[in-house]
Amino acid sequence: MNAKTVNDREATAERLLRSSLDHSYEPSIDIEWDAPLAEGTWGMPPHRVSLYGTELWDGLTEEQRRTLSVHEVCSIARIGLWFEIILMQMLLRYSYDRDPRRQHIQYALTEIADECRHSIMFARMTERYGVPDYAPRRLTHELGRFFKTVATGPAMFAATLFVEEILDQLQREAMRDETVQPLTRMVNRIHVTEEARHVRYAREELMRIMPRTNRAERALARYLSARVASVVARNLVHRDVYRSVGIDPVVGQKAALHNPHYQETLAWTARKLVPFLREQGLIGGPSELLWRKAHLIR
Repeated sequence: MNAKTVNDREATAERLLRSSLDHSYEPSIDIEWDAPLAEGTWGMPPHRVSLYGTELWDGLTEEQRRTLSVHEVCSIARIGLWFEIILMQMLLRYSYDRDPRRQHIQYALTEIADECRHSIMFARMTERYGVPDYAPRRLTHELGRFFKTVATGPAMFAATLFVEEILDQLQREAMRDETVQPLTRMVNRIHVTEEARHVRYAREELMRIMPRTNRAERALARYLSARVASVVARNLVHRDVYRSVGIDPVVGQKAALHNPHYQETLAWTARKLVPFLREQGLIGGPSELLWRKAHLIR
């Protein structure tokens, strides 16, 4: 690594640390958790609900549709929380091996603090809405344990970018939609503001790492990134959410996964990230099939 790369990394970290001081939230204070929930609002924009446009959707009342939207936004937040805990462990391991005097590492520690607050915020939102804990199923949970243990370098940052970017797309849209519950919009606003720094950190670090990777490392990073993308996309909406409106979970999940509207939403969430990962050599080859099967690439 040359001096210029180190200086660029430190300059980026300095700006991100300064931004963290000026533009950070404390959700326990900045969100009115005891405020009454607004009646007649959505948990998320209706056209992003997984059953939108299906016969099952047509059979729901307007109230049931809004109920399902609340359960789905909490499911999405829960998969985000799951991955944030994975990310915190990876960032801690990353920081453990490096010089803490570097602002680059101090920012990594700052990001861990951000993610800790975000995880609590997502948990409190789910609690406030009074919905079940839509935790990932056992296999997904254990795959997360495996990934956080083995993922380093490009796989770590590419997977982080995927989860952060797809949440960012959904949340940016919802926070501007006045038909969406104010609680959802405020949670989204906080997350979008702080995740913008995390995305920049991960993107720039990935761009520094990739020129130094060999063919085997790139192949492994491609596979791990594709596997994470596939698992997260399939688990954004937990199948048990459909029970909240009287739909059999297996029937509801099958309808959602075959729903062209929902497939288009998945591709829409990844539309900005996919070209970047291609440029970095992290999408391509046999593992691209996983992206396509997850409807993240059309």
